[in-house]
Amino acid sequence: MRLLFLGDVMGRAGRAAITERLAKLRTDWRLDFVVVNGENATNGAGLSADHAKTLLDAGADVLTLGDHAFDQKDMLQFAEAEPRIIRPLNFSKTAPGRGARVFNAPGGRKVLVAQVLGQVFMKRPFDDPFSAIEPVLKAAPLGVQVNAALVDMHCEATSEKMAMGHWCDGRASVVVGTHTHVPTADAMILPRGTAYLTDAGMCGDYNSVIGMDKAEPMNRFITGMPKARFTPANGPATLSGLFVRTDDATGRALEVTMVRDGGALQAAAPGTTGAGGATTPT
Repeated sequence: MRLLFLGDVMGRAGRAAITERLAKLRTDWRLDFVVVNGENATNGAGLSADHAKTLLDAGADVLTLGDHAFDQKDMLQFAEAEPRIIRPLNFSKTAPGRGARVFNAPGGRKVLVAQVLGQVFMKRPFDDPFSAIEPVLKAAPLGVQVNAALVDMHCEATSEKMAMGHWCDGRASVVVGTHTHVPTADAMILPRGTAYLTDAGMCGDYNSVIGMDKAEPMNRFITGMPKARFTPANGPATLSGLFVRTDDATGRALEVTMVRDGGALQAAAPGTTGAGGATTPT
């Protein structure tokens, strides 16, 4: 199966990049299933129902959220009604929606998508992500109940993300980190067959401070005082994420390639470079 995961969509620039480019990537890369983290797509803080529909209509099969899952209040109702929205498993026991679900893919194949929040350096305490993901993986074993499984690990600490990758190794096809908006360069296949990347980065304008217009973050760092509200940067956006090719019988990863399409950030991963700086999977 050919899977694409795209990191945190950031504001209008990120939404525009998805709507303008994802359909072509689906065709050019012969993608079977696309997961997009959309939790910053609405003004950099959460995801509205209308913007969720925009991303789904643009070609995302599933949208994951994060610690800002319900910053946009209409997501409280939308997450219950729309099965293609996945919020963190360990957000809250009373949170609406689902933290994991098995989806249909072409050819009768099944894909598990799950998301957990980390605990280290996060602004509020969340339940243990390791114990949260364990029963989900046990209920949908690779090569038995599902053909592929993707875990979005949404957190700050690189060590916590790496620990989750090894915890899921051999039981998930992909473990990919989100939240920091800064892509890492450690894409690999772990010993038991799980594709791993510490952070997918964001889909947004990289001429910014993690997706925000530079002026106000720089002012706060320099003076220690707020002067204005943060606003998302709206220059040309880079689509950042991870392409993974898996074995349908076992669910194990066969190929992993970092994705950097367009904008200011160019790919340096193996592969051929196409128009706009996209790394083309084989």
